[in-house]
Amino acid sequence: MRKFGLTLLTAFAGGALALGAYKFVENKYDQNMSIEDKQKVYFASNPEKSTMVSSAGLPDFTQAASEATPAVVYIRTTYASKSSDGGSGDPFEQMFGQMFGGGRMRPQGPQMASGSGVIISPDGYIVTNNHVVAKAEKIQIVTNDHRSFEAKVIGTDPNTDLALIKINATNMPIVKLGNSDAVKVGEWVLAVGNPFKLTSTVTAGIVSAKGRSIGIIGREDDEDSPYPVRQQETPTLKKGIESFIQTDAAINPGNSGGALVNTNGELIGINAAIASHTGSYEGYGFAIPINLAKKVLNDIKKYGSVKRGYVGIGFADLSDPDAAKQVNSDKTNGLYVNSLVAGGGAEQAGIKQGDIITKVEGNTVYESSDLQERVARLQPGDKINLTVLRNGAEKNFTVTLKADAPANKTAGVSKSAAELFNKLGASFQPLNAQQKAKFRVNSGVLVTQVRRGGMFDDTEIPVGSIITSINRQPINSIDDIDKAITNLKNDRLVISGYYPDGGSFNNMFQVQ
Repeated sequence: MRKFGLTLLTAFAGGALALGAYKFVENKYDQNMSIEDKQKVYFASNPEKSTMVSSAGLPDFTQAASEATPAVVYIRTTYASKSSDGGSGDPFEQMFGQMFGGGRMRPQGPQMASGSGVIISPDGYIVTNNHVVAKAEKIQIVTNDHRSFEAKVIGTDPNTDLALIKINATNMPIVKLGNSDAVKVGEWVLAVGNPFKLTSTVTAGIVSAKGRSIGIIGREDDEDSPYPVRQQETPTLKKGIESFIQTDAAINPGNSGGALVNTNGELIGINAAIASHTGSYEGYGFAIPINLAKKVLNDIKKYGSVKRGYVGIGFADLSDPDAAKQVNSDKTNGLYVNSLVAGGGAEQAGIKQGDIITKVEGNTVYESSDLQERVARLQPGDKINLTVLRNGAEKNFTVTLKADAPANKTAGVSKSAAELFNKLGASFQPLNAQQKAKFRVNSGVLVTQVRRGGMFDDTEIPVGSIITSINRQPINSIDDIDKAITNLKNDRLVISGYYPDGGSFNNMFQVQ
């Protein structure tokens, strides 16, 4: 009996030791976990309440609504005062008014706007639209249970109109990420958001179409616009990537950044836009597919910006009759290759000018979004299989995607850390050992993104710079930045570091 008790005690001790070690490892590496990994941990600990019928099954929305609604948040943003002419400077606001979820802004005093977001990680990561938080100095999150938090911008991607923000919270309810590739035209979906400041609103409809490109992202041709036009893919100029899920579920101003879920309560898209003559719902809503969003959000979380690969071609979309006529093609689908980037992946793989891309990974290319959305999920160095039509016969090529060329240009207030972090207008990534050795520093973070209108943009601290200290406190992580900017002396912020060419800087900001 004594031997059995000793064995049992040893087993308990071993189990406790293993559990403690697991918790240590879990905490140590938690910041390096992808969004999908965090979701797996969450749902392993929180089993789904019941097994529902397929998403194309019976139209009973009660459980899907109850699963999604707690994780959809209301976002209120505050902007700096603008000139008395009433212009917001936002091309979306100028062209489309309230169409994209931001309320009409007052011409003087602090400007306010609102939208929606979706909690996708228990530790407070939230996905929303870039246009919901672009240039915001203060971002307030109100949860479904009426708790309020301040959020900071982890990073944005204007090319997909996505942003990743974070609140300081734990054990938050989340929406399970679905598979947008499996979405079928005609299946029931729910749109969850905060239209017209009516919080926690659920509407139902069906998927009307997939792979829609409506020319919203990248419509402005102003080079300073966060949405520059690029009709053809090149490796040096950003392009709006559109492959929207179209739905007739009612989406109105304020729904931007909210959830599009299937009847299983799974997140299949992020609501982004409506087609309307009035600025309100007229039957057509558009959501960013979650499979595209996963890649963008994980890149932002890991690197502070999106690592995007390029095929290296210019093309004409043959589904456009005018474009087909210009290249003397009688084809009604596919992409006509009218130019190649020297040294690009397509040229190196053997693709030639005049080829017509007919398939990507074995799937028929009907229009440009079929290629662009698939490529946008991949990293530089990844391979993609393309089928082209040449001289009446199809040929298969494996293209290794090349990295985008680096950009040549830099892209009485509450003193909360989140607000000041957003005013910096930048995203960061911890330095690795090689980077520390290159700059001969013991601490530092790499600037991976500079957003227009922020402090870094104003003082021309470009992407690729190293931040070594703030207010003389060494910086190695975003948490260090939060701590350094929480307590200011005389409302001054001193940021020290090195430019990409090795030159040092010591910039002082007066926070007003």
